[in-house]
Amino acid sequence: MTGKLYGIGVGPGDPELLTVKAKGMLESVDVIAYPVNRRGEESTALEIVREALDISGKRVTELLFSMDPDDSVRRICRSVAVKELAGILDEGLDVAMVTLGDVGVYSTYMYVDKEIKELGYETEVVPGIPSFCSGAAKARIPLMIGDEGLAVVSMAKNNEGSLESALSGFDNVVVMKAWNSMGALLESMERHGMGKNNATVISNIGMEGEYIGPLDTERKYGYFTTVIVKKGNGEVE
Repeated sequence: MTGKLYGIGVGPGDPELLTVKAKGMLESVDVIAYPVNRRGEESTALEIVREALDISGKRVTELLFSMDPDDSVRRICRSVAVKELAGILDEGLDVAMVTLGDVGVYSTYMYVDKEIKELGYETEVVPGIPSFCSGAAKARIPLMIGDEGLAVVSMAKNNEGSLESALSGFDNVVVMKAWNSMGALLESMERHGMGKNNATVISNIGMEGEYIGPLDTERKYGYFTTVIVKKGNGEVE
């Protein structure tokens, strides 16, 4: 009998934000798999799990998912990872692949879920708390209120087109992967009649070096940086 694959979102960084269901699943599986960009690098998702529960008796497996700009390189890495997971499932072992935040938000896992299911294995997705939800709560600002809308976009790959459309059409915009694009983001905001006071930066939420505050183009931000842009300055009327 083959094992089952679980895709588990472990939240934004604070181990206490790991859901009860996610913790129970992680305790029940035989193997915990975690994605890395380079072999041997640390995994924030795995560290969250280590702080939340004892995994000393479990098999822990590193899976390489390259962030190379060449799509073919990334596809090859995914194919190798899927084969590794399939091999473990064929041993009859249940596997949890952990990912930061929520599994459905810019997560590598969803590619894997599709391919594993196509191979005939059983899978399950366990949601987690996204960083922008946690960050908005800490900043005491609503992501949406009344009849407002919300757009979520990424600044990766020079994605200014999607950003411009979102700023034009939505009251609230969550800009993910914005850590090295603050200047470009501010320029886009200014073209839409907004300034720094319309933006709240949430960086390294629940991790060391957490920052919640105004947009500062001179400040250096870490990779886990998101900006919440609100046309109404985030005020509740």
